Amino acid sequence: MVWARMLSYITGTVDQELVLSNEYLAAENRILRAQIKGRMLLSDAEKATLAEIAHRLGRKALEELAAVAKPDAFRRVTIALHNRR
Repeated sequence: MVWARMLSYITGTVDQELVLSNEYLAAENRILRAQIKGRMLLSDAEKATLAEIAHRLGRKALEELAAVAKPDAFRRVTIALHNRR
């Protein structure tokens, strides 16, 4: 029983830290995007990196986390990633 409580506490602490990290990164992303005028040009390597992470994350979680991500853009990126393999 003691182990279950300890594990629950540790899991809760890690979850809270991840939520705060995601919140910080989302806010930082919004701030930086507001300062950029026009479109950002990404290299193929940068697109592939983002697509790989987005694919592992999943559409639902990506939509919740990415303030600017749109489902159509996510679908195009993951299809492109799959076609490369």
